[in-house]
Amino acid sequence: MSNPLKNIPLKTFRQFLTHQGLKCIRHSGGHEIWSRHDLTRPVPLQSHIDPVPEFIVKTILKTIKASKEDYIDFLENG
Repeated sequence: MSNPLKNIPLKTFRQFLTHQGLKCIRHSGGHEIWSRHDLTRPVPLQSHIDPVPEFIVKTILKTIKASKEDYIDFLENG
């Protein structure tokens, strides 16, 4: 796998966020707001951009305290 963080379909990234325990708490314009009880701030996800850009994926992974390896494991094992 060359770079699993590039060209992630929006649907797949939503599934990963759900797998990580996040829930979409509201829609605001072209964004979805995701949250989890232990996060200090909600996570905005642009719902009008598909695929999700790599820099947004990296930022969200950092915010939710997940690693690239967590995402790769999700892709491989569902």
